[in-house]
Amino acid sequence: MSKTIQTPTDVVRCEFSGNRANAWDTDGNKRTSEITVGARQKAANGGYLLGRFINKAGKAYWKRWDGEITTPETHSPSVDVPTDHAEVLNFIHTSYSLKPRNLMMSELKWKYLVRSGVRGKNIMMTGPAGCGKTMAAKSLVNSLDRPDFYFNLGATQDPRSTLIGNTHFDSKKGTYFSRSLFVEAIQTPNAVILLDELSRAHPDAWNILMTVLDYGQRYLRLDESNGSDTIKVADGVTFVATANIGNEYTSTRVMDKALLDRFTIVEMDVLNEADENSLLQMMFPSVDTNTISNVAKIATLTRTESSSDTARITSGISTRTTVELCGLLYDGFSLEEAAEVSIYPQYDSTGGVDSERTFVKQIVQKFCDDGSSDDLFNEEEMAEATEDTNY
Repeated sequence: MSKTIQTPTDVVRCEFSGNRANAWDTDGNKRTSEITVGARQKAANGGYLLGRFINKAGKAYWKRWDGEITTPETHSPSVDVPTDHAEVLNFIHTSYSLKPRNLMMSELKWKYLVRSGVRGKNIMMTGPAGCGKTMAAKSLVNSLDRPDFYFNLGATQDPRSTLIGNTHFDSKKGTYFSRSLFVEAIQTPNAVILLDELSRAHPDAWNILMTVLDYGQRYLRLDESNGSDTIKVADGVTFVATANIGNEYTSTRVMDKALLDRFTIVEMDVLNEADENSLLQMMFPSVDTNTISNVAKIATLTRTESSSDTARITSGISTRTTVELCGLLYDGFSLEEAAEVSIYPQYDSTGGVDSERTFVKQIVQKFCDDGSSDDLFNEEEMAEATEDTNY
């Protein structure tokens, strides 16, 4: 019996724009956000197409497709930026439809973010860890449809190597200098350059970026010596940085005010209970709605407590953590089990009954037992908590 060959519902070609692999369907529509980074990069490097298929459970997935189709047109890595004021206004004020559904951001702040990008502003996304800063920045990149580059400065051990380049030795060439990808990025017209975790970067990175981000200068000096080569930042380049702000911000360095002044600040809000619940319900429609509602309540209680004058915990549960927790619920873990592995390790267990972990565990336990209580911390439960705090 011959095997039935599946036909994809959609087909895309993947190609690099900067260091990001974008996906385009046969109608020229961008489908990047639907496909994992790894799949897009492999397809772009391998030169093959990806097809969209539906499994027996009704879920869509993408895989290599070698069928004969009309392939999508190749897109230029540079795009025209609206210059006419009427066009700019129309783009900004109709852009909310471009915001991904799972990005919880007000229309006002989204339009402000898009407007800053269109106008070529340096943008800094601020907010506590796990609130969606990087997701918002990447969503802006997709909306503007420009060549883009990503640099995680918080993970960079050698800022000069990442931002400028390295000196190498070759037996034939001798000593030579190799410029970094960042140098290529700033020379790409209309590029959007994402500087992730800038608040955690080494001060040397901040110093290198000073002239790059200064609207009156906009150049990168390859060496500190007088007369050394400088690289001019191309027209239309937009820088988008992310920075953790809040009690859980653990960097030992305070960002230079002169550096901060080079950015337009877009503050990400911590979600309220209703928005958290809506987001999780949308992302995990098959998980019990009451359980997801309890997850949103737990997160809200911890955030409220962490911001109070008499806070017993230093930070609330982030949206990133609630998404991870609901993913565990989707995979068959109970709420108590999911909390054990995804929430409790984030809190200090020292101090017995007075520890942060015990406090958070007491909140979670009430929702694991009967779902609600006006007396979250009665004496009997607190006594029991002291007997088992080894998590």
